Amino acid sequence: MRKKLLFLGFSIFLLVLFLVFFCNKIVDETSKRYINSENDCRVGVVLGTSKYNKNNTLNLFYKLRLDKAIELYKNGRIELIIVSGDNSNKEYDEPTEMKNDLIKGGIPKNKIYCDYAGFSTYDSMVRMKKVFQQKEIIIISQQFHIERAVYIARRNGIKAYAYPSKDVPGWYSPYNKYREFIARVKAVFEVVINRDPVFLGDKVLVN
Repeated sequence: MRKKLLFLGFSIFLLVLFLVFFCNKIVDETSKRYINSENDCRVGVVLGTSKYNKNNTLNLFYKLRLDKAIELYKNGRIELIIVSGDNSNKEYDEPTEMKNDLIKGGIPKNKIYCDYAGFSTYDSMVRMKKVFQQKEIIIISQQFHIERAVYIARRNGIKAYAYPSKDVPGWYSPYNKYREFIARVKAVFEVVINRDPVFLGDKVLVN
């Protein structure tokens, strides 16, 4: 009985390992040709994260994403910016914080649009098509993140390209790459079942 349980446990472990490898390979192969591809695009999408860490220090992921968005705008690579993040309650509003800091960085207010229901990377990408009616976008985030975002966008019929922002030092978020392995499995599953975003709402005209 014990040998059977050990064999079953080992088989499940191998199956999970294969699933993680398979999903990560799909994401890599789908996205790699569209990153740093020298494509210009009218609309850039900045994927949200919290502005501050739990100890109230500035989140480097946040800062470096906005720095990249400002760079791309000022270099003429994008004309408009959509900031997509979580605004699930009044006390937490990623898009407004990003918009305010982009304005401080020199981006005109009327060039920035807010997606307040980007509760996940999947939701952000699907909403770009179904709510913001975008057919082609440039995604702005760290390398590990944009690979998954490009995969989701491309599987949903969006011509997505990406320019990675500067990455954070390895010590800053040591478990990040391991979390990303699992996040990619979730992304592939969501694409396969064609999950609807948590919230859709009215269409937004971006012009």
